[in-house]
Formats: sequence, structure tokens, C-alpha cells
Amino acid sequence: MSIDNQVNTGRRAFLGGGALVVAFSLLPSLARAEFNGMGVPPVANPKLAGSLQRTPMLDAWIRIAPDGRVTVCSGKVELGTGVRTALMQVACEQLALPLQEIQFIAGDTDLTPNEGFTAGSHTMADSGTALLHASAQVATLLREGAARRWGVAPRQVRLREGRAVGPGGRSMHFGEAIAGITLRRAASEVSELKPPVTYSVIGKAVPRVDIPAKVTGGQAYVQDLRLPGMLHARVVRPPRPGAKLAGVDVDAVRKMKGAHSVVRNGDYLAVIAAEEWHAIQAMYALTATAKWEGGATLPGPGTIHDYLQRVPSQDEAILQRGGALRPGLRTVRNRYTRQYVLHGSIGPSCAVAHLDVARMTVWTHSQGVFPLRQALAEMLAMKPDAVHCIHAEGSGCYGQNGADDVAADAALLAREVPGRPIRVQLMREQENLWEPFAPAMVSTVVAALGPDNRIDYWQYEVWSGSHNERPGNAGKLLPAQMLARPFVPSPSLPMPQPEGGGDRNALPLYEVPNIRVVNHFLPVTPLRTSAMRSLGAHLNILAIESTMDQLAALARVDTVQFRLAHLAAQPRAQAVIRSAAHRFGWSGQQSARPGHGIGFGFGQYKNTMAYVAIAIEIFFDEDKHEVHVLKVSAAADCGQVVNPDGARNQLEGGIIQSTSWTLLEALRYGEDGVKSFDWATYPILRFSGVPRRIDIALLDQPGQPFLGVAEAAQGPMAAALANAFAHAAGKRALHFPLLAAS
Repeated sequence: MSIDNQVNTGRRAFLGGGALVVAFSLLPSLARAEFNGMGVPPVANPKLAGSLQRTPMLDAWIRIAPDGRVTVCSGKVELGTGVRTALMQVACEQLALPLQEIQFIAGDTDLTPNEGFTAGSHTMADSGTALLHASAQVATLLREGAARRWGVAPRQVRLREGRAVGPGGRSMHFGEAIAGITLRRAASEVSELKPPVTYSVIGKAVPRVDIPAKVTGGQAYVQDLRLPGMLHARVVRPPRPGAKLAGVDVDAVRKMKGAHSVVRNGDYLAVIAAEEWHAIQAMYALTATAKWEGGATLPGPGTIHDYLQRVPSQDEAILQRGGALRPGLRTVRNRYTRQYVLHGSIGPSCAVAHLDVARMTVWTHSQGVFPLRQALAEMLAMKPDAVHCIHAEGSGCYGQNGADDVAADAALLAREVPGRPIRVQLMREQENLWEPFAPAMVSTVVAALGPDNRIDYWQYEVWSGSHNERPGNAGKLLPAQMLARPFVPSPSLPMPQPEGGGDRNALPLYEVPNIRVVNHFLPVTPLRTSAMRSLGAHLNILAIESTMDQLAALARVDTVQFRLAHLAAQPRAQAVIRSAAHRFGWSGQQSARPGHGIGFGFGQYKNTMAYVAIAIEIFFDEDKHEVHVLKVSAAADCGQVVNPDGARNQLEGGIIQSTSWTLLEALRYGEDGVKSFDWATYPILRFSGVPRRIDIALLDQPGQPFLGVAEAAQGPMAAALANAFAHAAGKRALHFPLLAAS
């Protein structure tokens, strides 16, 4: 990467953040919450497909140069899921182009549509769908353009490898075919899509375009970015939230070898140096002399869940149907808890910023370059159009880690050294201690069986802090909170259903006549929290599916059959459950060997997206306090499958990540702060703990909408683990991570 080939000062200024400000002030409260959640502009035409609804102009997605070269744009970014390849496949399918023939640009505030945050498994559903229709409509225009030139009917023209081909084998490249036709037009509500049976690119396991650089040590991540004249910076964070900088020996550090400058602004402290090693040495010298006072006192992990149920909450019954619990029914009552969880990004967050004259360019692995630009502009007192954010992949992104904060660091420090690019890399302990954590959560469930062995009553309540504190204003950026004139975070808001935050997947998919589900949203909690893959679905599906197992036991019905019986009207849900059970060889839980346990879990992500069912076998070594996952059989229905290999990758990743969360991961903290500053103090799953065998079936649905899979397996896997552990150990775990709580 170089600064020259990344900066484009041209088009798309109309996509600037000014429209975002207007949307904040005019939208009703529910829409504001959605805006806050995804950072997207208002809907322009609800009849259009995917993100075309909010960005309907075709040239926002597809551009064709006079020489025939095709550029495809997306506001969604690559986070290591391989989705860049899948998006390219969608566009290339409709345009009949080889993947290598298009230039693909993603997450650039000058060049791409604003699709808000890349989050919530939305990319294929939103951006993939938009590209499917935009590229199909551009393909129609290409055929019409060529047909007019040849004086033939458009149906006599076909597209092949970047050329329009007509009767007699004559052809012209795309630039000639589109000449005189502008793509600066609103998309139509109806697209001439290719029949799915003719697809030759969609549905194929095309090799991922992002992998070669990663496996060859190439320039794959923002951490690899090096620009001419670049300086290196390190920041010094307080020892605990709320601590104030009482004093620091700045002069001594300024005299250190290689030091360029020291920046202090209120409680914000950083050093800039010519070489990275000199910056690190100066950072530790600053840390040693800095004196901090005060700071917040935290509750301990042993009391946090009682604390969460006592603090002020915003309560909402997100589902209420039927009547109350009737006396005499067989009843299950439980309370589940989860501790704070780290993102555990393998590479600490990094960003590069460059103030050139009056324009700030920031290379960032933020999951939302447009919302970040808005927040940075506010922090820097610049117009949004004067801030250019370019996405560059980060090493390990599973939600809001330190990416946005370090982008703010880089922008603040670049302002101090105009004309010189500044690279800021967080240290491991800074990433771990200051990232927004996945919230600790509590849920309670009361469920009862009727005399017919069907679920008669269900009451579920969940308590959780915010799962979405991504940049909405400058105050959401950690460095901006530490300045002499600090910015205040905008109020935390619950994310409405069907997305939900802590209440994501709190509504059971099963048929229940009498049900009440309450979300207790906690706007203020002791630790800073935000998004982690699957949000509240991890605990909620675990609690729901654990309860299903217990109810099945009360009914003396096999747990798989019990689920099927309560999903009679949902054939796609039934299909994945049957598929997973068949691949596993499910024959009931009574057949397991001593120390072994088998378990089942199911969920439809957000009750609107991909269906996933998982059956597993574990071995619980009680003496060593270890759980070994021996076998995982999963089935998933994610609609039309674009890249089968990529979909399996995501499901496997979700299964492994959820295994780690559910068995091991818990933030360590106490009254005087967070203690999980490295991998020794924050254990995660090692390679030796990865499930020995993972088998995944994809139930392809040609012609059906794309449904993302990156976050769909985490809940069902946690549930299957909890149920298998209960089977193996003879007791049900209610507090997670499972091994820490046992």
C-alpha cells in the first residue's frame, strides 16, 4: 500500500456525513436507535433491494470506465471472514466477469456507499443483495447499449468476460457498450436477475482473494502499512478508568534518543518518534514517570451479576402473549450468568493518519468508516468532508475492539505533525485493558410443560449493558474523553428488535402459547462495553436451548424430537435440525460412554437470518477439569450460498470461538481495575483444545435471500456444549465460562 494509490480526492462527496447529522435530528426514536446501531443513512426507497434502499444510485456500486474496466464498490469491509470474495462473486455473476477483471473497493468514505458498520452478519444480506441487483441492472443497460449500436434486440446480446457479444460473434467491450448511458441513475425496483440454475460463479468455492498476502507475509493488514516519511507513536493510557494525570516528566522523555515530540492534552499522553522502537522506549519512560490519581472502583466478578440486577434499568416487554403460569405444571427455573469477555484480537489495534494541508486521511480497521469519520471530524473540529477514512484490514476483528480508539489516537497525533504520516500501534496490555468488553449478562427463565407434554408457559428476562457503543459522536472515542476539553459520550441506547442487543435471540423460535420476554437494558455499567460477535445471542440461545433440554427430560421425549415438535410451522428450522442429527448419528443421550456427553443446540440468528443446528460429543475429564470436544456435526441454512468454502469457514470459526468463550474466557478484574493484560491472565482456547472433528452441511436455497453466517453458530454451539456437559457431568452448569465456574 502507498499513500498515492489510496488517496482519491474525487467523487462521492455527496455521500458525506452532513446527511447523517440531519438524520439524527429528524428521525423518530425507533429509527434513531437503528441509526445509532448501524450508522446508516435514512431509507430513500424501501422497495429497493438490500442497501440500495439507502444508496439507490447505480454508480455508487458499479462504475465502468471508457476502456471497459469495471469497478465494484461496497460499504461493507473485510474483517477476515472472506466476505470480500463473496461480494465480488455476486457482482461478477451478473456481469459475466472473471473475478480478476474487476477492481473492488470497500469501506472508503470518498469512494464507496455508506453502509454503516460491517456487523451483525449483515454484509451478504445488505451489500450482497444490493450488488446482486445493481450489477444485474447494469448488465441490462450493457445489453441494451450494445443492441442499439448493432440495431438488434437486447435479448440477442449476451455478456461474456467483459464484452457484449451479439449475433454473428461480433463484440465490444463494456466501455463501448455503456457509452452514452449514464449509471448515475436510481436503481429500478425490479431487476432482470439471472436464473439461479444458470449461476456459474455464485455457489462455487472460489479461493479467497485476501488469503495470499496473509500466508506469504505480504501487506495484508493496517499493521503492515508503511508510508514515506512516516513517524511512529505510542500512547500512555491511565491505569484505570477515570484516573487523572497528576504529573509527568515530559522534558526527560523529549531528550531521549529518537524522540520527536511528546503530546499532552489534559489526561491524554503520547510520544512520537522516528523509529518504532524509540517510540516504545519513550512510552515506557513516560509511563514510569506519570502519576495518576483517582479512578472508578469496580465490583468484583463474584458480585457483578447481583450488581447488574440492582442498577437502574430500562425495562421493556419485547414479547407478551397469552396468560400466566398455571399451578400444577411441571416447571423449570434457572438463572444463567456470563462474565465480561475480551475480543482477544490477535494483533493489537493500529491506525495511520496523515494531515496534508487541510485534509486528514486515516487508514483504519474500524468496522464503520463513515460513522468514524463523523466522530473524528467532531473531535478535530473539521468538516466531515475534510476527513477521509479508508478501511484497511486489522488482524483479528470480532466486534468493537480498539480500532476506533486508535484511529482517534492517530488523528490527534497527526494534527500535531502536519505533513507527516503517523502510525500508532497499541501495546498488548493497552488493547486488553482498554477495549470495550463484551458485557457481563444475567438471564432468568421459568418454563412449564402442559399435560400434553407441550410447552405451556415461558417467561424469560435478560439484564445486560450496552452491546453497541460504536462511534456515534466524538465522545464514544476513548482518546476524546481524555482531552483537556473532553467530549462526552452520547447516551447509550438499546437496539430494538429484531436485531436486539442484550436481548438478541431472547425470543424463542418455538411454539409457546403463554409467553413473556423482558429486556432489562442497563445504560450505565461499571465497565465500558460494546459489540462482540453475536451480541446477547450467545447467552440467550444457550439459556433457551438448555431449558429445551430440561423440558424434554421432564416430558421423557428425546431432545431433538422435542424441538421438532415445537417447530411444526417452520420447515427450514426442522430441516437443519434433522440434518445435524442425521450427520451426527443422533440416537438419544442415553447411549453415551462414561465421561462422555452429547448435546444439541439450535437457533436462527436474530430469528430472521441463518438457521444453525449443532450436535456434539465431548469428554469431560473431571480430575483435570478439562472438556475435550470430540465431534461436532452442524447444519446451516443461510439462504442462497455464495461461497460454500467461505460459509463453512465462518461456521467453523464460530464453533471454535464459541467453544473458547463458553469453556474458558472471562475477564479478570477487581476493585482497582482490569487484570487481564496478557494471554496468561486471559486464557483462550489453544490449538490443542480445538474440536477434533467438525462436519458441516450447508442446506443451499437457490434463489432465496442471502443470509450471513459469521455470527450464526456461536449461540447453538454454546448451547450444545452446555447440554453435553450436563449429560457428561450429571449436573447443569449455569454460570459461564463453564470451566471457571465449575
